[in-house]
Amino acid sequence: MQRLATGYGLIEGPVWDPSRGLYFSDVLNGGVSLLDRADQVSVAVPKRRGIGGMALHAGGGLVVGGRDIAVVGRSDGATHQLLAQEAIPGATGFNDLTTDRAGRVYVGSLAFRVFGGDPPKPGHLHVIDLDRSMRTVSDGIMLTNGLGFSADGKLLYHCDARSGLVRVYDVKADGSVGPWRTFATLAAGGVPDGLKVASDGSVWVADAHGGRVVVFNPDGSHRRDLPVPLPMVTSLCFGGDDLRDLYVVTGSRGGPSENCGSVFRTKVDVPGLALHPARVAV
Repeated sequence: MQRLATGYGLIEGPVWDPSRGLYFSDVLNGGVSLLDRADQVSVAVPKRRGIGGMALHAGGGLVVGGRDIAVVGRSDGATHQLLAQEAIPGATGFNDLTTDRAGRVYVGSLAFRVFGGDPPKPGHLHVIDLDRSMRTVSDGIMLTNGLGFSADGKLLYHCDARSGLVRVYDVKADGSVGPWRTFATLAAGGVPDGLKVASDGSVWVADAHGGRVVVFNPDGSHRRDLPVPLPMVTSLCFGGDDLRDLYVVTGSRGGPSENCGSVFRTKVDVPGLALHPARVAV
């Protein structure tokens, strides 16, 4: 596993742009960086803190989480809010997100300050429709994390870090979801963080306390563990021309310094699924 970049506090939200490279955020220190196709790093969005999830927008910007959900222009930095924190009673912000094939945005809200010492309170799962209206489709998520769809769009996977499990929902034609059920659990002490789905239906989950990426078969059984050089594995993303480059990002907790968060890359034997750009009206 090759280390491509380091020196970050808590990396999250990796998203692959075929024309530019890998975008990733630093939750604690702020900003979004771009690791380009030549493995050179530059600042794409300065300063903004707390971005736990990102997606490409069909209009050319980046959908980012944090205190609200917004689209940030990659050329001019202009910010267009899609969902305000105040729209969700009791919300303290938003964490990870993903998109469906129609371009809707699915995002989890937080109900406590994760880094502020608050007692945990359950948050919700929301859908931002193409007209920018919002629906709350599930609840009881203690700490929302990775989200990802199956290839046919009929299943939505959703990590709950504080419950140690990965949920799965059946997705309806209108974008709503049915009751959740447990897809998989991590071993004792495991913390499911970022999530991506591969083309063979396997579900790849970052273990934030385990120094690994855990791969589950489509039926939820354990397939393999992929060791990562740092213990706090926060998220992952498939990239490259064949989507067989696995990018893995980390935080600093348990590492040699308070800013040792890193981006790693390794080749895997199964390609990931390309993520659809958001098409929510700006």
